[in-house]
Amino acid sequence: MRRNPKITVGAALLIQTIPSIVVSLLIVGGAALLFSRVANADSSDQAAITAGAIGGSIVLGLLSIAISAISGALLQGVVVGEVARGTVGEKLSFRSLWQLVKGRIGALIGWTFLLSIGWIVAVGLVILVAVALFALGGGPGIGGGIAVIIFGGFGLIALAIWINTKLVMVPSALVLERLTIRQAVVRSWTLTRGYFWKTFGVIALIAVIVYAVVQIISTPFSILGGLLGGIFAPTSLSSGNPAGFSQLLVTQLGVNILASVVGAIVGAIMSVVQTATIALLYLDLRMRKEGLDLELVRFVEARQAGRTDVRDPYLPPLQPAPGYGPTAPGGYYSPPGPPPGSYPPPSA
Repeated sequence: MRRNPKITVGAALLIQTIPSIVVSLLIVGGAALLFSRVANADSSDQAAITAGAIGGSIVLGLLSIAISAISGALLQGVVVGEVARGTVGEKLSFRSLWQLVKGRIGALIGWTFLLSIGWIVAVGLVILVAVALFALGGGPGIGGGIAVIIFGGFGLIALAIWINTKLVMVPSALVLERLTIRQAVVRSWTLTRGYFWKTFGVIALIAVIVYAVVQIISTPFSILGGLLGGIFAPTSLSSGNPAGFSQLLVTQLGVNILASVVGAIVGAIMSVVQTATIALLYLDLRMRKEGLDLELVRFVEARQAGRTDVRDPYLPPLQPAPGYGPTAPGGYYSPPGPPPGSYPPPSA
């Protein structure tokens, strides 16, 4: 991040922070508008307006999730590309880096949505089974529903830890090896074999650090919002005065907007840290299992010698063709990818 802050921090601010701020403003403003209508509605219209407010909040939440997923996928591609090129001593401009990764953005977004939909379906099934048992009524039905929620919840947590750790290398494989989603899933599963606990431990440690940093920065805003509400409108909720409620709402809205802006900036920087960590773990596993470090050395030496037909070292390792030995001339083929000479990417 210090070496190339324009790409790492700059890309985070451009790709993730600006959409996050816009979405946060839309959600906070929309929620304030919806629920202020509920507070000021007549008793005869209260139920209908409340239902509309809940529906609108759900739509705003889904919009936030979709935009966050897309911006997160874009940031993953940029950061993974920057880490990979920085490893061989290159310092690309944003335009050159975008040329390198733009062809993989669709696969990254597709993978993000595919994984999200899979977990939504899994959680939905557990909830559906629990609701069905509750609907049966009686002791067995209620007890079964509670058991499904408890054991299903813990089971989903364990499954999420296992699956997400095994598939954490998929974005790196999509960008650097230019594989399909199916091939990248197999690749990630294979790379993490034998290194599950090390991979999970590093990711969990970084997640705890990121969470602590975000909480340290965001907690003062929560405290400030409560204090300002008590100072400027101490009896707004108990008095039933619409003016006092509006004053409290404006105060909370201002604090929430400021908190959203700061949180988006900090969250974007922390996303770079997490994504770069996963990219480095990917490189580490390939060095341990495939000798990628030797390929990187050969790549740098060939580039320094002035060769222009050097193969991108991050493409999948060459495999022996059927019927050929490992030392036979012409006995290797390259998996689908950019042809020789296609690297380096176009300059800015």
